[in-house]
Amino acid sequence: MDILVLVLVLALAAANGANDVPKGVATLAGAGEAKIKTAIAWGTVTTAIGCLVSLHFANKMTALFSKGIVSASPTTSFAAAVLLGTAAWIALATWRGLPVSTTHALTGSLLGAGALFAGSSVQWNVLLVKVVQPLLLSVLIAYAISAALSTVGRITARRRASRSLQPQPDPEPVLVTTGRQQTQRVAEAAVAQPQEAGSGRMSPVSIAHWATSGLTSFARGMNDAPKIVAIGSFAMVSGMTTTHLLVAVTLAMAVGGLLVGRRVAERMANDVIKMTHVEGFTANLTTAALVGVGAFQGLPMSTTQVSIGGISGTAGTDLSRIKKKTVRDFAIAWLVTPPFSAAVAAVAYLLLR
Repeated sequence: MDILVLVLVLALAAANGANDVPKGVATLAGAGEAKIKTAIAWGTVTTAIGCLVSLHFANKMTALFSKGIVSASPTTSFAAAVLLGTAAWIALATWRGLPVSTTHALTGSLLGAGALFAGSSVQWNVLLVKVVQPLLLSVLIAYAISAALSTVGRITARRRASRSLQPQPDPEPVLVTTGRQQTQRVAEAAVAQPQEAGSGRMSPVSIAHWATSGLTSFARGMNDAPKIVAIGSFAMVSGMTTTHLLVAVTLAMAVGGLLVGRRVAERMANDVIKMTHVEGFTANLTTAALVGVGAFQGLPMSTTQVSIGGISGTAGTDLSRIKKKTVRDFAIAWLVTPPFSAAVAAVAYLLLR
C-alpha cells in the first residue's frame, strides 16, 4: 500500500504541475512577450525552486494538511483515497483546459474520505478560518489590488506620453485627432512594446514582467508542494524521508508542467483578457505577493483563483474587456472541484479500507 501511495503522490504532483505551472507565466504569452513553450519552461524552473525552498518555510502548511483538517491519525488507505480523489479531478480538469485549485481538491478529498474514516475528527472551525476564508477573500483582494495598480499604471503612462508629445511641423491627415486620442495612442504603444525601440534590449517593463512571473511560480511552488508532501508523508516507502519525498514531488511537477502544461496556459493567456506588458506585470505582482504571504503564514490560498482575479483585475472598471464565457466556465469548474473530489475520495476509501 505504501508503494501505491507514493505512485499516487507523484501522479498528483504531475497533474498539479500540468495545471498550475502555467498560472504564473500565462501572462507572458498573453502579452506577446514569450511563446507558450518558453513561458512554461521559465515557470517550471521557478516553481521547482519554490518547491525546494518550501522545505524550510512551510511547516504551518504541512501541519494544516496533515492533521489540521482531519485530526485523526491517518492510515494508508485514507491517504490513498485522498490522493485518488484529488488527482482524478486535477487530471480531468487539465484535460479540459480548466485551471482549477489543488487546494480545493485536496480539501474536498480530505472531507470526503475523512467523513467515512473519522467523521468526528473533521475540524470544521479550522476549515472555515484557515481554508474557506483565505480562498474566498484572496480572489476579491487580488482583483482589487490588480485593478488599482493597473489604473495607476495607465494614468502614469498617459501623463508621460502627454509630456513627450511635440508639435508636428507638417502633420499628415491621419494624425488629425484630438490631443486626448493622440496621448492615448502613444501611451498604449509605450506600454505594449516588449523592447526598447532600436536597441534590441528588453525594456524595464519586460524585465519586470519576467521577474514577477517567476516570483508567482516560485510562490506557487512554496504553496502547493507542502500540501502534497503532507498527504504523502502519511505512508512513505521504507527509507524515504520528507526531503526525498519533496524532491520527488518537485521532479514530478516539472515533468507534468513541461509535458502537459500548454493546454491550461493557452486558456489563461488568450481566453480571459487581452493584456499589455504592464498589465501582465501587474497581475503577476499581485499574485506573487498574495500567494507568497499565504505560504509563509500557512494560509492555503488558491494560486488559480488569485491569478485569475489578478488577470481580470487589470481590466479595472472596463468589464467589457473580460471574456465572460471563459470566466463562467472557470467558476463552474471551481464550484465542482470540492464535491467531485470528495465523492471520488469517499468511494476510493470504501474500496481500499
